[in-house]
Amino acid sequence: MNSQVQTEERAFEAALGDAVREVDSLIDRLIPVPPGPEARVFEAMRYAALGPGKRLRPFLVLQSARLFHVARRSALQVGAAVEMVHAYSLVHDDLPAMDDSDLRRGRATCHKQFDDATAVLAGDGLLTLAFEVLAHADTHGDPAVRCELVSALALAAGNQGMVGGQMFDLIAEHRPDLDIGAITRLQRLKTGALIAFSCEAGAILGKAPHEVRMALRGYAHDLGLAFQIADDLLDVEGSSDATGKPVGQDAVAGKATFVSILGAERARAQARLLVDQAVAHLDIFDANTELLRQTARFVVERHA
Repeated sequence: MNSQVQTEERAFEAALGDAVREVDSLIDRLIPVPPGPEARVFEAMRYAALGPGKRLRPFLVLQSARLFHVARRSALQVGAAVEMVHAYSLVHDDLPAMDDSDLRRGRATCHKQFDDATAVLAGDGLLTLAFEVLAHADTHGDPAVRCELVSALALAAGNQGMVGGQMFDLIAEHRPDLDIGAITRLQRLKTGALIAFSCEAGAILGKAPHEVRMALRGYAHDLGLAFQIADDLLDVEGSSDATGKPVGQDAVAGKATFVSILGAERARAQARLLVDQAVAHLDIFDANTELLRQTARFVVERHA
């Protein structure tokens, strides 16, 4: 490995570490635990949102915002909101009615740490708080920008995005015959929609023109699919110790995935192709996009 590559990797790791610390610090301030009986749901929300994690989606918000010279505070507000929505989705995804998982990010899932009802309420609390954060004046001085962020996140997280994808995923457990087109659509909804919002949020904050927004959408589309293929590979080849969650569940459930359809080697090659396509979308920008390029590479090379 040459010194230039090592320098770039160190810069990426440092930037990702900074994002984790800043986003977690903001979430810590946004979810204080009040006195009274309702404190338990606040504790569960904090448990879910502040657990170990890469904070990839907030990092994408921060990096896309840098392209348009958006104030760090504004980008962090959006990043925190996205992480809350992501955390809510994991809490609900782990419930007995969904994937029935006991382990997430190397520790007990929210419903195991607390109870099923509290976990449902914690997810609800995180989802609604995310929109409160986006609507706050700290996120952007222009109310029209805040409204656009609220609308875009609602679309990404709702029935035409992540929620619709989760429904599709539940059905897929009983449809091992799904083809690659159906699996691609499933993952574009379940995983890709929130990643796409994270990438485009910087452009919304910066009031960027349509052309560059489309470039970020293209980047996000390919990044999201590469991310899911890497996840599918980890479910087959990884370990619970490394990933922090159960592995092998897709095979046990007989669920169709990129890996079950393509095989591990073809899936890995497809992920690398998607990364190349993702970074090509960034050529339109004059600004330094190296950290976004490094993110795409990190997504397929990660071990957790």
